[in-house]
Amino acid sequence: MTNIEFGFEFYSEIPDPDGVLRAEAERRLLALTEGHDDLIGASLTLEELTGETTPHCYEATVVVFKRPDNVAATERAETPEGALKGALSAVERQVRELREKLRETWT
Repeated sequence: MTNIEFGFEFYSEIPDPDGVLRAEAERRLLALTEGHDDLIGASLTLEELTGETTPHCYEATVVVFKRPDNVAATERAETPEGALKGALSAVERQVRELREKLRETWT
């Protein structure tokens, strides 16, 4: 476990009465902090882009505040869940790759 505080901001234009989308995002981002102290927070935006030119399109943007550099990912999908999962997966992959790169530097 880490003793560092993790700030989490979630903004969504999509109705989420049970908070399922927020809970999933927070759970996955907190899992990235396990055993590490490089993540200090995250901001997530989920919005609907649906219009005449983009029917049923949602966009999720996740920014992870990570030392020494922040990480961001944006994903578009036909469902809010799909956009959120895609953006979270991309951020998780980037964070893991950066951690591995830092490990290689010191070995």
